[in-house]
Amino acid sequence: MTARALTPVDLSDAELYTEDRWREPFARLRAEAPVSWREDSAYGGYWSVVSHELIQAVELDPETWSSQIGNITIADGVAGQEFPNFIAMDPPRHTEQRRVVAAAFTPSQMAKREQQVRARTKELFDALPVGETFDWVDRVSVPVTIAMLAIVLDFPWGERMNLRKWSDMASNVSPEVMNEDYSAQFFAEMGLMLARFDELLEARRQQEPADDLLSRMIHSEAMGNLTALERIANIALLIVGGNDTTRNSISGFIEAAHKFPSELERLRADPSLIPNAAQEIIRWQSPVTHMRRTMTRDVALGGQQLKEGEKVVLWYLAANRDEAVFADAERFDVGRENARRHLGFGHGIHRCVGARLAEIQICTVIEEIIQRGWRIVPQEGPTRLASPFLHGITAYPVRIEAA
Repeated sequence: MTARALTPVDLSDAELYTEDRWREPFARLRAEAPVSWREDSAYGGYWSVVSHELIQAVELDPETWSSQIGNITIADGVAGQEFPNFIAMDPPRHTEQRRVVAAAFTPSQMAKREQQVRARTKELFDALPVGETFDWVDRVSVPVTIAMLAIVLDFPWGERMNLRKWSDMASNVSPEVMNEDYSAQFFAEMGLMLARFDELLEARRQQEPADDLLSRMIHSEAMGNLTALERIANIALLIVGGNDTTRNSISGFIEAAHKFPSELERLRADPSLIPNAAQEIIRWQSPVTHMRRTMTRDVALGGQQLKEGEKVVLWYLAANRDEAVFADAERFDVGRENARRHLGFGHGIHRCVGARLAEIQICTVIEEIIQRGWRIVPQEGPTRLASPFLHGITAYPVRIEAA
């Protein structure tokens, strides 16, 4: 038997991301071992796949690389428990449930959402303190995404910050969550979330079917009679998917524009580049660091022999820096011709169902900055999320300088 290529650095170590030193390990693996095995980690043994080509190949073969066995993150379950949402399912159940959610993200729905995003973002920017230091994450990234999430879910406006709390808990992948005390706290909070959403869902059940997401869910055959755990898991998925990833791309844009100021000037000179810049920041930031699959059979990949039942981690953060696809990949380039080839939204049947809504929010934030002639100047470096799952920024002190 051929010896396995070994991963020299534990890529699940959150310090790689909080200390922003993930680039070298991923570059080394892309060059030397695009598929490699790590025996010891807080999450057990796992394979790493780091090239753009091989991650796409895995994503396009869900029969071999299961989302349902195990979990979609490197951790086994959420807070140590199974978490059966539709992204953590394989066809046909994945297909049936995804279809229900996707109906809330049609072009006509997105046209309506775009008007709402523009109005809310303008109002938010009007209130920002020019010339004073404030936290960009707390004052912009979080409110933009939480506001839209509350609108999509028709969640009570005065309670919307609960969505942030539940999102942060549901997306928490770290060794600290794998103990009984945290698990008890987690499911107690998820129980409160479920109780609130069950009230909203039951109200929809008593009404005629309508064109909003909760009504579609409760009146559908695929999602109308989920178990309590399935309801918790799917609601949590919608909250995380509609919040964390977009939030972190909006924060990442400030860092990218600071590091590459000439790119902001390109946008000022040619605002038609803004939609492409939104794609490029999703690539550059890569708000989802990884997704995980589990083998359904023995198979060869990248010169390695993988065994049924083994954990396979697809490092989107590495794929989005793959020089074989993205020339000068570390550079933030608003005119990059193939920016849309990023894997920030995944690939294949599990590609993010709300991708278009995320793009609208990011574009709108960039447009507001450009139209106002603002420079967003960091006052210190960003504080980075301690997680191997989401590539996040938790705080970023900035000052607005007007033109």
